[in-house]
Order: sequence, then structure tokens, then C-alpha cells
Amino acid sequence: MALTFQTDDWQSYKMDYGQPHRELEPLEKEIAVVDAALGALREAGVLPRTSYDQAKMLAHRKAVAELFEIPWTAITPRMQRLLYAINAIAQPQNVIAAGVFCGNTFISNAGAAVGPGASYTAKSLIGVEIKPNEAERAERNVRRIDPTGVARVVAADAIEVCRNFPVPIHLLYLDADGGPGVGKGIYLTILQAALDKLPPGAIVLAHNSVNGAGQLQRYFAFVRDKASFGESVNVILDGEGLEVTVR
Repeated sequence: MALTFQTDDWQSYKMDYGQPHRELEPLEKEIAVVDAALGALREAGVLPRTSYDQAKMLAHRKAVAELFEIPWTAITPRMQRLLYAINAIAQPQNVIAAGVFCGNTFISNAGAAVGPGASYTAKSLIGVEIKPNEAERAERNVRRIDPTGVARVVAADAIEVCRNFPVPIHLLYLDADGGPGVGKGIYLTILQAALDKLPPGAIVLAHNSVNGAGQLQRYFAFVRDKASFGESVNVILDGEGLEVTVR
């Protein structure tokens, strides 16, 4: 049976995609929900601990709100905090984020290592967006937060980027869309291209584990197979969801 962490209010916790920075609940509740999710991930052996710098997380959130051009986003405040926290706790040296649109989802991961929210030092954080115009906007956004270039966005096919990546991938974030007939099913193809680059302890994050579940059944079967992965938890704290897997 698949491991699941689910809040009681995930169906009623909704955002207006056109207002990415609007507060949806008291900050204390947001923190408590994410802490509970992190506790479930620690209990499953996905994360070593649950603690992260909450002040730096808020500094990251403030910088994104002030500096990023975000036409719309499905990343709720809870999901933004969860992604940031997972990265701050796991401290991946090399990250690939597949399907980053304007860069908001990418920086929710990478912001734990660069910019005002940085809580550790990373080597290479790569956001991949197949649409050149969106990749350009995402790169402009990221540059406003990270002048160092450790985090950067490239216009490319994530399958090829993963297949040709020259060093281990310590965290792989999946949010790409394969288009008609494929959709979120592209996650499995990207993951398989990256598989031999994922060392023991590497983390794979798959967004849309709830609203994209119909297209992710083969992906779920693959990451929940103990022959290839350690443990996988479906974290449901909003209508999008996040499958969190450890190698």
C-alpha cells in the first residue's frame, strides 16, 4: 500500500492562481501543516530531520514576491514552504528541476541554497524549461535573486539534460508536461533518463500527485517499487499534491 500524508482540509485549501502571494491561512497553521508533513517524511526515512530555518524561508518568500514576474502559479504557500524545507533539510548539491515555467517552482527548491533564503551552499542548481520564451523569463527572475549563477535556467528538453548530466543528481524535481496524450506521464520518462545519476539518498519530487494522478499511475508504480527506491510518500496538503521519493 502506498504511504500517504493527507491533511483534513486539502480539498478546501484553494488559491487563486493569479494571486500567487495571497495569504490563505494564518502563518502558524501553514507552518504546523508543513511540519506534520515533514514529520511523516522523516518517519518514512525520506528525510533525516524536520528542522529548517523558518526566518530564512520567509526571507526567500519576500524576495520572490518582490522580484519575480509570475503570471500565474499553482504553487500554494504550503507547497512553497514544503519544497523549500525539503531542500533546506536534504541540502542537495546538484539539482535538476524539470518544467519550471516562470521559475517559481524552481526557486522554491533552489531558494534554500541561493539568495536571501540560502541556508547551505550548493554546486549546481538547474531549472529546465522546454519553451524558450518561458525559459528566458525564468532565467531573468532567478538572476534577480541569485547573482552567482549557481541557480540557472536553461531552455532544453529535460530528458536530454538528465541523460547527459555529467555529475550525480541529488534532487530531481518533476513538473513538466509532455503535451497531448502524454501530459504528466512524461515524469517517468524523465526519471528513467536520470536514474543512473541518482545516488543512494537522492530525492525525487513529483508535483501534481493529486490532480495529475490519472496520468501518473505508471510513475507511481515505478517509484513505489522497492527494487529501485527506498520509500515514497504521497504528500497531500493541497489540491496539487507532491510525491516524495528517496532512492
